[in-house]
Amino acid sequence: MSEKGKPQTPITISLCMIVKNEEQTIERCLRSTEGIVDEIIIVDTGSTDNTKNIVRKFTDKVFDFTWINDFAAARNFAFTQATQEFILWLDADDVFLPQDQNFLIKLKSTLDHDIDVVSMLYNLGFDQYGKVIFQRRRNRLVKRKKNFLWIGPVHEYLEVYGKALDSPIAVTHLPLSHDSERNLKIYEERQQKGEQFSPRDLYYFANELFDHKLYNRAIEYYQQYLAAKGGWVEDTIGACGKLADCFSSLNDVENMLKYIYMSFKFDIPRADFCCRLGFYHLNNNQLNQAIFWYKLASAAECPNDAWGLVNNVCQTWLPHLQLCVCYSRAGQYKLASKHNEIAGTFIPDDPMIHHNRAFLKNLIMD
Repeated sequence: MSEKGKPQTPITISLCMIVKNEEQTIERCLRSTEGIVDEIIIVDTGSTDNTKNIVRKFTDKVFDFTWINDFAAARNFAFTQATQEFILWLDADDVFLPQDQNFLIKLKSTLDHDIDVVSMLYNLGFDQYGKVIFQRRRNRLVKRKKNFLWIGPVHEYLEVYGKALDSPIAVTHLPLSHDSERNLKIYEERQQKGEQFSPRDLYYFANELFDHKLYNRAIEYYQQYLAAKGGWVEDTIGACGKLADCFSSLNDVENMLKYIYMSFKFDIPRADFCCRLGFYHLNNNQLNQAIFWYKLASAAECPNDAWGLVNNVCQTWLPHLQLCVCYSRAGQYKLASKHNEIAGTFIPDDPMIHHNRAFLKNLIMD
């Protein structure tokens, strides 16, 4: 209801997307928004498959955009075609699951018109039980008249300001394939032109190198990112984690530990870093140290309402299952059972829980 007691006028939404050769996923994405968005804007950057024919079943607002190795330019062009009050953006391999469709319908009818930007959760990975493993938050729905701009040729971000709302709605990422060379090539072409990278560029360039298992080069750019300072704290913590992964892959334990501990400079210890240390000490049969770090992980709070990447495994069942292992090896079977049961509240059907329960039951009875 409005302040004067009149019913809230629903907002209107333009869905703006950039696509290229997305015939396998685009229909799934668009169907998940049917009956919710008021307008669909599709900007095609050079499809050679059936993408445009598929999207024309949903909208006649299909525009061609000459690809110039600049994602922000393409997204900004898409935003200029929108005519509704708010703009929603998705990628072709994103969907709204039924629960989130209902949440979005409710938001549409209740959102105050003075809100400038709405963030939504982004589900990035699932376990075998369909539970979200990796999640973060992104700005998804923005007021058109604010003329917010996308920044950055690759790994672009939407620069926003004003009155914001963090919603419980989630966009779910369900990729079928990935152009693994595209982003790396864009960064390397920019580098060859002599472009000076921002801290954010250094971080995402390093991520691309890491994903291609070019660990020594990735280390170089993560370290440049950290030396530049001024990057987003979540990226800084992420760089420490990736550096630890790089050195682990290179069997350099000393530097692996160095960057795990370095992450603690930037915020309170995160659950996934505590689990890394717990695993290191468990593998070295240092049970007291392993127990310390896994207990700390089990008590760690989720940071910043998921604006940074959250590892839900380390936030929930993993530290308890590992404490079960630690206490069992230490002969403290009741404590081992206690933590196995706590882990079981998160993954009740996992065979490990049932195996541990039966194994520990006999030891406790003896």
